[in-house]
Amino acid sequence: MKFWIDVIGWVGSLEVIAAYGLNSFQKIRSDSLLFQVLNFTGGGFLIINTVYYGAYPSAFINVVWVLIALPALVRIITKRKEAIE
Repeated sequence: MKFWIDVIGWVGSLEVIAAYGLNSFQKIRSDSLLFQVLNFTGGGFLIINTVYYGAYPSAFINVVWVLIALPALVRIITKRKEAIE
């Protein structure tokens, strides 16, 4: 189990770093679906990892990270659906 928790933590870390790096170098925009998905899933994976290890301050920041990404994702998906209709 510990191995998979570590894998999940590393994947989450890479996703959040990728989102930040790609946005910082203007390869993706902060209002893009990819940016928000990377932040949402990366934060979610990091929550799993940090709760498992009892790192609650880090878990808290990742909960906030996910709570910021979630409404942004909903907004992006809603706009896309409206554009199709």
